[in-house]
Amino acid sequence: MEFARFGAWGATGVWRTVYSPEWVAAAKQYADWCAEAGLEVHKDAVGNVWGRLRGAEPGPSIVSGSHIDSQRPGGRYDGALGALAGLIAIRALSAQFGPPRRTLEAVALCEEEGSRFPTAQFWGSRAIVGRIAPGDAVATKGYEDETIADAMREVGLDPALIAEARRDDISDFIELHIEQGPILEQAGLPVAVVDAITGIRHLRVTLTGEANHAGAFPMDMRRDPMAGFAEIAAGVVNTAHRMGRPAVTTVGRVIAEPNFPAIVPHTVQFSVDARHPDPAQRDILYARHDALMREVAARRGLEIVIEQSLDHPPCLSDPGLVATFEKAARDQGIAFTTMPSGAGHDSQQMAEIAKVCMIFVRSKDGRSHTPEEFSSIPDIVEGVRVLAAGLHRLAY
Repeated sequence: MEFARFGAWGATGVWRTVYSPEWVAAAKQYADWCAEAGLEVHKDAVGNVWGRLRGAEPGPSIVSGSHIDSQRPGGRYDGALGALAGLIAIRALSAQFGPPRRTLEAVALCEEEGSRFPTAQFWGSRAIVGRIAPGDAVATKGYEDETIADAMREVGLDPALIAEARRDDISDFIELHIEQGPILEQAGLPVAVVDAITGIRHLRVTLTGEANHAGAFPMDMRRDPMAGFAEIAAGVVNTAHRMGRPAVTTVGRVIAEPNFPAIVPHTVQFSVDARHPDPAQRDILYARHDALMREVAARRGLEIVIEQSLDHPPCLSDPGLVATFEKAARDQGIAFTTMPSGAGHDSQQMAEIAKVCMIFVRSKDGRSHTPEEFSSIPDIVEGVRVLAAGLHRLAY
Protein backbone atom coordinates (compact mmCIF):
# COMPACT_ATOMS: atom_id res chain seq x y z
CA MET A 1 0.00 0.00 0.00
CA GLU A 2 2.87 2.37 0.74
CA PHE A 3 4.52 1.69 -2.62
CA ALA A 4 1.19 2.32 -4.40
CA ARG A 5 1.31 5.95 -3.25
CA PHE A 6 3.79 6.57 -6.07
CA GLY A 7 1.47 7.17 -9.01
CA ALA A 8 -1.75 6.61 -7.03
CA TRP A 9 -4.75 6.83 -9.37
CA GLY A 10 -8.24 7.05 -7.97
CA ALA A 11 -9.15 4.84 -5.02
CA THR A 12 -7.07 1.75 -5.85
CA GLY A 13 -5.25 2.38 -9.13
CA VAL A 14 -1.63 3.14 -10.06
CA TRP A 15 -0.39 5.14 -13.05
CA ARG A 16 3.41 4.78 -12.98
CA THR A 17 5.07 4.74 -16.38
CA VAL A 18 8.79 4.26 -16.85
CA TYR A 19 11.01 7.33 -16.24
CA SER A 20 8.04 9.43 -15.07
CA PRO A 21 8.33 11.42 -11.82
CA GLU A 22 6.19 8.77 -10.14
CA TRP A 23 8.51 6.01 -11.34
CA VAL A 24 11.59 7.96 -10.19
CA ALA A 25 10.10 8.33 -6.71
CA ALA A 26 9.18 4.62 -6.57
CA ALA A 27 12.68 3.57 -7.66
CA LYS A 28 14.20 5.78 -4.96
CA GLN A 29 11.89 4.29 -2.34
CA TYR A 30 12.89 0.77 -3.41
CA ALA A 31 16.57 1.70 -3.18
CA ASP A 32 16.02 3.18 0.28
CA TRP A 33 14.26 0.04 1.49
CA CYS A 34 17.12 -2.10 0.12
CA ALA A 35 19.63 0.03 2.02
CA GLU A 36 17.57 -0.19 5.22
CA ALA A 37 17.65 -3.98 4.84
CA GLY A 38 21.45 -3.89 4.80
CA LEU A 39 21.77 -4.65 1.10
CA GLU A 40 24.33 -3.12 -1.26
CA VAL A 41 22.33 -0.84 -3.56
CA HIS A 42 23.10 -0.19 -7.22
CA LYS A 43 21.16 1.45 -10.08
CA ASP A 44 22.26 0.27 -13.51
CA ALA A 45 22.44 2.10 -16.84
CA VAL A 46 18.71 1.80 -17.64
CA GLY A 47 17.50 2.43 -14.09
CA ASN A 48 16.98 -1.08 -12.75
CA VAL A 49 17.52 -0.97 -8.97
CA TRP A 50 19.52 -3.82 -7.40
CA GLY A 51 19.91 -4.78 -3.74
CA ARG A 52 22.67 -7.33 -3.07
CA LEU A 53 23.22 -9.61 -0.08
CA ARG A 54 26.76 -10.80 -0.74
CA GLY A 55 27.47 -14.50 -0.31
CA ALA A 56 30.45 -16.10 1.35
CA GLU A 57 31.39 -18.02 -1.79
CA PRO A 58 32.29 -16.49 -5.17
CA GLY A 59 30.04 -17.20 -8.10
CA PRO A 60 26.92 -16.00 -9.93
CA SER A 61 23.96 -14.44 -8.14
CA ILE A 62 20.50 -15.78 -7.41
CA VAL A 63 18.07 -12.95 -8.23
CA SER A 64 14.42 -12.31 -7.41
CA GLY A 65 12.30 -9.37 -8.49
CA SER A 66 9.96 -7.91 -11.09
CA HIS A 67 9.01 -4.59 -12.69
CA ILE A 68 7.68 -1.47 -10.98
CA ASP A 69 6.06 0.32 -13.93
CA SER A 70 2.31 0.03 -14.44
CA GLN A 71 -0.45 0.20 -17.00
CA ARG A 72 -2.24 3.54 -17.55
CA PRO A 73 -3.87 3.02 -15.13
CA GLY A 74 -3.13 -0.35 -13.61
CA GLY A 75 -3.37 -1.78 -10.12
CA ARG A 76 -1.20 -1.96 -7.06
CA TYR A 77 0.07 -5.52 -7.48
CA ASP A 78 1.12 -6.21 -11.08
CA GLY A 79 4.94 -6.22 -11.08
CA ALA A 80 5.37 -4.21 -7.88
CA LEU A 81 4.44 -7.19 -5.70
CA GLY A 82 7.26 -9.25 -7.21
CA ALA A 83 9.86 -6.52 -6.78
CA LEU A 84 8.84 -6.10 -3.13
CA ALA A 85 8.57 -9.86 -2.51
CA GLY A 86 12.19 -10.40 -3.59
CA LEU A 87 13.33 -7.68 -1.22
CA ILE A 88 11.15 -8.93 1.66
CA ALA A 89 12.28 -12.54 1.23
CA ILE A 90 15.99 -11.64 1.13
CA ARG A 91 15.61 -9.25 4.08
CA ALA A 92 13.94 -12.02 6.11
CA LEU A 93 16.61 -14.57 5.20
CA SER A 94 19.38 -12.15 6.15
CA ALA A 95 17.73 -11.39 9.50
CA GLN A 96 17.14 -15.04 10.38
CA PHE A 97 20.17 -16.79 8.91
CA GLY A 98 22.84 -14.14 8.32
CA PRO A 99 25.06 -14.03 5.25
CA PRO A 100 24.23 -16.64 2.60
CA ARG A 101 26.61 -19.07 0.99
CA ARG A 102 25.66 -17.73 -2.46
CA THR A 103 24.94 -14.11 -3.33
CA LEU A 104 21.27 -13.10 -3.34
CA GLU A 105 19.93 -10.04 -5.13
CA ALA A 106 16.57 -8.29 -5.23
CA VAL A 107 15.72 -6.21 -8.31
CA ALA A 108 13.14 -3.62 -9.31
CA LEU A 109 13.10 -3.73 -13.11
CA CYS A 110 12.51 -0.40 -14.79
CA GLU A 111 10.02 -1.29 -17.53
CA GLU A 112 7.91 -4.27 -18.63
CA GLU A 113 4.51 -2.99 -19.67
CA GLY A 114 5.30 -0.81 -22.69
CA SER A 115 2.62 1.57 -21.39
CA ARG A 116 4.57 4.76 -22.21
CA PHE A 117 6.68 3.42 -25.10
CA PRO A 118 4.73 0.59 -26.77
CA THR A 119 7.73 -1.10 -28.40
CA ALA A 120 9.95 -0.83 -25.31
CA GLN A 121 8.31 -3.77 -23.53
CA PHE A 122 10.76 -5.61 -21.23
CA TRP A 123 13.22 -2.71 -21.55
CA GLY A 124 14.80 -3.38 -18.14
CA SER A 125 15.23 -7.12 -18.52
CA ARG A 126 16.26 -6.82 -22.19
CA ALA A 127 19.06 -4.49 -21.12
CA ILE A 128 20.25 -7.06 -18.58
CA VAL A 129 20.46 -9.82 -21.20
CA GLY A 130 21.91 -7.59 -23.94
CA ARG A 131 18.86 -7.44 -26.19
CA ILE A 132 18.84 -3.67 -26.75
CA ALA A 133 20.65 -2.65 -29.92
CA PRO A 134 22.70 0.59 -30.08
CA GLY A 135 20.07 2.58 -32.00
CA ASP A 136 16.99 1.30 -30.19
CA ALA A 137 16.72 4.09 -27.62
CA VAL A 138 16.45 6.78 -30.30
CA ALA A 139 14.14 4.66 -32.49
CA THR A 140 11.76 3.73 -29.65
CA LYS A 141 8.98 6.29 -29.69
CA GLY A 142 6.26 6.89 -27.12
CA TYR A 143 2.57 7.65 -27.34
CA GLU A 144 3.56 11.30 -27.02
CA ASP A 145 6.13 13.06 -29.20
CA GLU A 146 9.18 11.66 -27.42
CA THR A 147 11.72 8.85 -27.58
CA ILE A 148 12.84 6.63 -24.73
CA ALA A 149 16.29 8.20 -25.17
CA ASP A 150 14.75 11.58 -24.36
CA ALA A 151 13.00 10.17 -21.30
CA MET A 152 16.21 8.53 -20.05
CA ARG A 153 18.16 11.78 -20.31
CA GLU A 154 15.45 13.61 -18.38
CA VAL A 155 16.06 11.35 -15.37
CA GLY A 156 19.86 11.44 -15.59
CA LEU A 157 20.48 8.24 -17.56
CA ASP A 158 22.70 8.17 -20.64
CA PRO A 159 21.29 6.09 -23.54
CA ALA A 160 24.84 5.63 -24.86
CA LEU A 161 25.64 3.52 -21.78
CA ILE A 162 22.76 1.03 -22.05
CA ALA A 163 25.11 -1.84 -22.84
CA GLU A 164 26.68 -1.44 -19.38
CA ALA A 165 23.48 -2.85 -17.83
CA ARG A 166 24.23 -6.28 -19.29
CA ARG A 167 24.88 -9.03 -16.74
CA ASP A 168 26.59 -12.39 -17.22
CA ASP A 169 26.80 -13.33 -13.55
CA ILE A 170 23.23 -14.44 -12.76
CA SER A 171 22.56 -18.16 -12.42
CA ASP A 172 18.91 -18.17 -11.31
CA PHE A 173 16.02 -15.70 -11.66
CA ILE A 174 12.85 -16.25 -9.65
CA GLU A 175 9.91 -13.90 -10.22
CA LEU A 176 6.90 -13.75 -7.93
CA HIS A 177 3.84 -12.26 -9.62
CA ILE A 178 0.09 -12.09 -9.31
CA GLU A 179 -1.58 -14.69 -11.51
CA GLN A 180 -3.63 -12.15 -13.52
CA GLY A 181 -6.17 -14.88 -14.26
CA PRO A 182 -8.88 -16.96 -12.53
CA ILE A 183 -7.29 -20.43 -12.29
CA LEU A 184 -6.05 -20.26 -8.69
CA GLU A 185 -9.28 -18.74 -7.45
CA GLN A 186 -11.28 -21.39 -9.28
CA ALA A 187 -9.13 -24.08 -7.65
CA GLY A 188 -9.33 -22.46 -4.20
CA LEU A 189 -5.53 -22.20 -3.92
CA PRO A 190 -3.36 -19.25 -2.82
CA VAL A 191 -0.18 -20.04 -4.73
CA ALA A 192 1.18 -21.70 -7.88
CA VAL A 193 4.61 -22.68 -9.09
CA VAL A 194 4.89 -21.75 -12.77
CA ASP A 195 6.40 -24.38 -15.07
CA ALA A 196 6.12 -22.45 -18.36
CA ILE A 197 5.39 -18.96 -19.69
CA THR A 198 3.21 -18.78 -22.75
CA GLY A 199 4.41 -18.04 -26.24
CA ILE A 200 2.74 -14.94 -27.69
CA ARG A 201 2.20 -13.91 -31.30
CA HIS A 202 0.55 -10.63 -32.34
CA LEU A 203 -0.69 -10.26 -35.91
CA ARG A 204 -2.10 -7.28 -37.77
CA VAL A 205 -4.28 -8.63 -40.60
CA THR A 206 -5.67 -6.56 -43.49
CA LEU A 207 -8.44 -7.89 -45.71
CA THR A 208 -9.10 -5.92 -48.90
CA GLY A 209 -12.18 -6.37 -51.03
CA GLU A 210 -14.42 -3.98 -52.93
CA ALA A 211 -16.62 -1.22 -51.50
CA ASN A 212 -20.18 -1.29 -52.80
CA HIS A 213 -23.79 -0.34 -52.05
CA ALA A 214 -25.29 -2.35 -49.19
CA GLY A 215 -28.62 -2.79 -50.96
CA ALA A 216 -28.04 -2.80 -54.71
CA PHE A 217 -25.05 -5.15 -54.89
CA PRO A 218 -26.01 -8.88 -54.80
CA MET A 219 -24.52 -11.13 -52.09
CA ASP A 220 -23.10 -13.65 -54.55
CA MET A 221 -21.13 -10.95 -56.38
CA ARG A 222 -19.57 -9.27 -53.35
CA ARG A 223 -15.97 -9.22 -52.28
CA ASP A 224 -16.85 -8.26 -48.70
CA PRO A 225 -13.91 -8.02 -46.27
CA MET A 226 -16.28 -7.62 -43.30
CA ALA A 227 -17.88 -10.98 -44.07
CA GLY A 228 -14.39 -12.46 -44.31
CA PHE A 229 -13.41 -10.85 -41.02
CA ALA A 230 -16.51 -12.21 -39.26
CA GLU A 231 -15.72 -15.73 -40.41
CA ILE A 232 -12.02 -15.43 -39.54
CA ALA A 233 -12.62 -13.86 -36.11
CA ALA A 234 -15.03 -16.62 -35.11
CA GLY A 235 -12.76 -19.26 -36.61
CA VAL A 236 -9.49 -18.33 -34.89
CA VAL A 237 -11.20 -17.91 -31.51
CA ASN A 238 -12.96 -21.25 -31.89
CA THR A 239 -9.68 -22.92 -32.91
CA ALA A 240 -8.22 -22.10 -29.49
CA HIS A 241 -11.50 -23.03 -27.78
CA ARG A 242 -11.49 -26.48 -29.41
CA MET A 243 -7.84 -27.07 -28.51
CA GLY A 244 -8.73 -26.33 -24.87
CA ARG A 245 -6.69 -24.85 -22.05
CA PRO A 246 -4.14 -23.32 -22.09
CA ALA A 247 -4.57 -22.27 -25.76
CA VAL A 248 -6.06 -18.76 -26.09
CA THR A 249 -6.79 -16.47 -29.03
CA THR A 250 -8.17 -12.94 -28.92
CA VAL A 251 -9.36 -10.61 -31.66
CA GLY A 252 -9.24 -7.33 -29.79
CA ARG A 253 -9.16 -4.57 -32.41
CA VAL A 254 -10.94 -4.03 -35.74
CA ILE A 255 -11.02 -1.05 -38.12
CA ALA A 256 -13.31 -0.93 -41.16
CA GLU A 257 -12.87 1.50 -44.02
CA PRO A 258 -15.22 3.08 -44.89
CA ASN A 259 -17.01 2.59 -41.62
CA PHE A 260 -20.66 3.33 -42.52
CA PRO A 261 -23.87 1.34 -42.16
CA ALA A 262 -24.94 1.22 -45.82
CA ILE A 263 -21.56 0.51 -47.43
CA VAL A 264 -19.79 -2.80 -47.97
CA PRO A 265 -16.27 -1.96 -46.66
CA HIS A 266 -13.21 -1.77 -48.86
CA THR A 267 -10.80 -2.92 -46.15
CA VAL A 268 -10.98 -4.40 -42.69
CA GLN A 269 -7.90 -4.43 -40.48
CA PHE A 270 -7.85 -6.43 -37.24
CA SER A 271 -5.55 -7.89 -34.60
CA VAL A 272 -5.01 -11.51 -33.59
CA ASP A 273 -3.35 -12.31 -30.24
CA ALA A 274 -2.57 -16.04 -29.98
CA ARG A 275 -0.84 -17.78 -27.06
CA HIS A 276 0.27 -21.23 -25.95
CA PRO A 277 3.00 -22.27 -23.47
CA ASP A 278 3.80 -25.60 -25.15
CA PRO A 279 6.16 -25.12 -28.14
CA ALA A 280 4.65 -27.92 -30.26
CA GLN A 281 1.03 -26.98 -29.52
CA ARG A 282 1.85 -23.34 -30.14
CA ASP A 283 3.04 -24.21 -33.65
CA ILE A 284 -0.18 -26.15 -34.30
CA LEU A 285 -2.33 -23.23 -33.09
CA TYR A 286 -0.48 -20.74 -35.27
CA ALA A 287 -0.58 -23.01 -38.33
CA ARG A 288 -4.34 -23.54 -37.99
CA HIS A 289 -4.88 -19.80 -37.72
CA ASP A 290 -2.79 -19.08 -40.81
CA ALA A 291 -4.49 -21.79 -42.90
CA LEU A 292 -7.97 -20.61 -41.88
CA MET A 293 -7.31 -16.96 -42.67
CA ARG A 294 -5.82 -17.68 -46.08
CA GLU A 295 -8.59 -20.15 -47.01
CA VAL A 296 -11.35 -17.69 -46.12
CA ALA A 297 -9.65 -14.88 -48.03
CA ALA A 298 -9.16 -17.02 -51.14
CA ARG A 299 -12.73 -18.39 -51.11
CA ARG A 300 -14.21 -14.90 -50.74
CA GLY A 301 -11.94 -13.28 -53.34
CA LEU A 302 -10.18 -11.05 -50.82
CA GLU A 303 -6.60 -9.87 -50.69
CA ILE A 304 -4.96 -10.63 -47.34
CA VAL A 305 -1.83 -9.17 -45.75
CA ILE A 306 -0.62 -10.69 -42.47
CA GLU A 307 1.97 -8.66 -40.55
CA GLN A 308 3.61 -10.05 -37.41
CA SER A 309 4.34 -7.39 -34.79
CA LEU A 310 5.33 -9.64 -31.88
CA ASP A 311 6.54 -13.21 -31.52
CA HIS A 312 7.72 -14.37 -28.09
CA PRO A 313 8.49 -18.10 -27.95
CA PRO A 314 7.29 -20.12 -24.95
CA CYS A 315 9.66 -20.13 -22.00
CA LEU A 316 9.91 -23.34 -20.01
CA SER A 317 10.89 -23.01 -16.36
CA ASP A 318 13.96 -24.87 -15.17
CA PRO A 319 12.76 -28.28 -13.90
CA GLY A 320 15.17 -28.18 -10.97
CA LEU A 321 13.87 -24.80 -9.82
CA VAL A 322 10.27 -25.94 -10.24
CA ALA A 323 11.02 -28.94 -8.01
CA THR A 324 12.79 -26.71 -5.47
CA PHE A 325 9.85 -24.35 -5.07
CA GLU A 326 7.28 -27.16 -5.11
CA LYS A 327 9.18 -28.76 -2.21
CA ALA A 328 9.41 -25.39 -0.45
CA ALA A 329 5.62 -25.10 -0.58
CA ARG A 330 5.04 -28.68 0.56
CA ASP A 331 7.51 -28.40 3.44
CA GLN A 332 5.61 -25.39 4.79
CA GLY A 333 2.18 -26.93 4.29
CA ILE A 334 1.15 -24.32 1.70
CA ALA A 335 -1.50 -25.52 -0.74
CA PHE A 336 -0.39 -24.95 -4.33
CA THR A 337 -0.63 -26.15 -7.89
CA THR A 338 1.83 -26.16 -10.79
CA MET A 339 0.61 -24.35 -13.89
CA PRO A 340 1.71 -22.32 -16.94
CA SER A 341 1.46 -18.54 -17.23
CA GLY A 342 -0.88 -17.15 -19.85
CA ALA A 343 0.76 -13.71 -19.70
CA GLY A 344 4.25 -12.63 -20.69
CA HIS A 345 6.82 -11.71 -18.04
CA ASP A 346 10.39 -10.46 -17.62
CA SER A 347 11.40 -14.04 -16.81
CA GLN A 348 11.12 -14.82 -20.53
CA GLN A 349 13.95 -12.38 -21.19
CA MET A 350 16.01 -13.46 -18.18
CA ALA A 351 15.92 -17.05 -19.45
CA GLU A 352 18.49 -15.94 -22.02
CA ILE A 353 21.18 -15.84 -19.30
CA ALA A 354 19.78 -17.74 -16.31
CA LYS A 355 17.58 -20.58 -15.13
CA VAL A 356 14.12 -19.17 -14.39
CA CYS A 357 11.04 -20.02 -12.39
CA MET A 358 7.97 -18.06 -11.29
CA ILE A 359 5.59 -18.11 -8.33
CA PHE A 360 1.99 -16.95 -8.73
CA VAL A 361 -0.27 -15.45 -6.07
CA ARG A 362 -4.04 -15.69 -6.44
CA SER A 363 -5.82 -12.75 -8.13
CA LYS A 364 -9.34 -11.89 -6.95
CA ASP A 365 -11.78 -12.54 -9.80
CA GLY A 366 -8.73 -13.04 -12.02
CA ARG A 367 -8.52 -9.28 -12.56
CA SER A 368 -5.36 -7.45 -13.61
CA HIS A 369 -4.25 -4.44 -15.70
CA THR A 370 -7.00 -2.52 -13.94
CA PRO A 371 -7.29 -0.57 -10.67
CA GLU A 372 -9.62 -3.36 -9.49
CA GLU A 373 -6.84 -5.97 -9.33
CA PHE A 374 -6.46 -7.36 -5.79
CA SER A 375 -4.53 -10.05 -3.95
CA SER A 376 -5.08 -10.60 -0.24
CA ILE A 377 -2.36 -10.20 2.38
CA PRO A 378 -2.73 -13.86 3.50
CA ASP A 379 -2.22 -15.07 -0.08
CA ILE A 380 0.71 -12.70 -0.57
CA VAL A 381 2.34 -13.95 2.62
CA GLU A 382 1.99 -17.56 1.44
CA GLY A 383 3.67 -16.62 -1.83
CA VAL A 384 6.55 -14.82 -0.10
CA ARG A 385 7.00 -17.79 2.25
CA VAL A 386 7.38 -20.12 -0.76
CA LEU A 387 9.81 -17.68 -2.37
CA ALA A 388 11.91 -17.25 0.78
CA ALA A 389 12.03 -20.98 1.53
CA GLY A 390 13.11 -21.76 -2.03
CA LEU A 391 15.78 -19.05 -1.98
CA HIS A 392 17.02 -20.49 1.32
CA ARG A 393 17.40 -23.90 -0.30
CA LEU A 394 19.36 -22.40 -3.19
CA ALA A 395 21.60 -19.96 -1.32
CA TYR A 396 22.24 -21.31 2.22
